[in-house]
Amino acid sequence: MTTPLRSRARGFTLIELMIVVAVVAIIAAIALPNYSEHVRKSRRAQAKADLVEYAASAERFHTVNNTYVGYTFPNGTNTIQSPREGGTAAYTITMNTAARTFTLTATAGTAQSKDKCKNLSVNQANVKTAGTTLSECW
Repeated sequence: MTTPLRSRARGFTLIELMIVVAVVAIIAAIALPNYSEHVRKSRRAQAKADLVEYAASAERFHTVNNTYVGYTFPNGTNTIQSPREGGTAAYTITMNTAARTFTLTATAGTAQSKDKCKNLSVNQANVKTAGTTLSECW
């Protein structure tokens, strides 16, 4: 029996491997920004939910005491982190109160620095504002 001079190579060529790497890089370049925006959007939604919850709590306090003065967050202060469950604090929620008015403001932290809505706020009249004029922020 004679052996052929050239046997068939098994495995991948360098060109095939580079094509796969290029395809993976393109998919990652598309997916990573979309994922990051989704995470920012979910953190913003949690901050909005916290603002609405604390505004309702302040209204209940006002119903009993006929003033907003003295209202504090559940931790006993005028500042709280959002999300409350732990992890990276995306927003710091602060409160300014007077006898007949209050304003709750969620200030974007480092984790939300690239968010298009920036800071969010709500007051006693349920007027909701954002750091930009985008309608999707609230």
